[in-house]
Amino acid sequence: MRPQTIQIFLPDGSPTSIREAEITSRLVKAILFPRNKMQEVSQREMVHFTGVYFLFGTSEDGTKPMVYIGEGEDCFKRIQSHNRNKDFWTHCVIVASKTNDYNKADSKFLEHYCIDKSKEIDRYKLDNDTGSNRLYISESREHDLLDNFETAKILLATLGYPIFEEKRKAKSNKELFYCQGKDAYAVGELTDDGFLVYKEGKVNLEPTKGMNKWIGILRNRLIEEEILKRDNNVYVFQQDFIFNSPSAAAATILGRSANGWTSWKDKNGLTLDEIKRK
Repeated sequence: MRPQTIQIFLPDGSPTSIREAEITSRLVKAILFPRNKMQEVSQREMVHFTGVYFLFGTSEDGTKPMVYIGEGEDCFKRIQSHNRNKDFWTHCVIVASKTNDYNKADSKFLEHYCIDKSKEIDRYKLDNDTGSNRLYISESREHDLLDNFETAKILLATLGYPIFEEKRKAKSNKELFYCQGKDAYAVGELTDDGFLVYKEGKVNLEPTKGMNKWIGILRNRLIEEEILKRDNNVYVFQQDFIFNSPSAAAATILGRSANGWTSWKDKNGLTLDEIKRK
């Protein structure tokens, strides 16, 4: 990681509407627009370039945000089709070359690579029904496109969609916290996105009667989506999972109402509150 300067342009002056983002010294540019701005954004030249696009939204009862990743020689034409056929998405980001010099093989390679990386990072639920065919490109062109991907990764995260950002950020055991009680035992860390609970954390099987209703709903969704799987007398996390707060993470693990700032402790017994807020 190194310092970056990113320029964001607001074509209609609204910070919640169409946004174009770029690192001025790099070839790649991204444009974000809400679904209700399809007509307005169609006038932007870039949306008709060859590139990759991302449709972002949420499912009605899912624990993760959703994304569909596609490519097109004219991205906007493909997105118009999705506007008729896909309900979940609310925002779209198109990533393309500023000079529109991508060809079909380039966009297919980027689509294939983005889908694979999205599955690997697993922050978003992928709406793609199938994988993507990777077309042949030269070794030198592949390295150019991988460099372009790194720029796109930064731009997407800057626009609010960290789809390719690694979940784990802790660089030492000093940054790790532990939550335990009865049969439960989990390790996690406080991140920019919330509280990350690591894979293989153990969760109490039976919640208490006084547990907040919304925690029960969240636990059930995690079980339904097989993020939590039963293993004898506990549930076990099958993957790293980001909660929106330390308390949501602790309550899910302990099966009862909990203050995450005091339930999570470091290896020396100091609470998250004592280390991060005092």
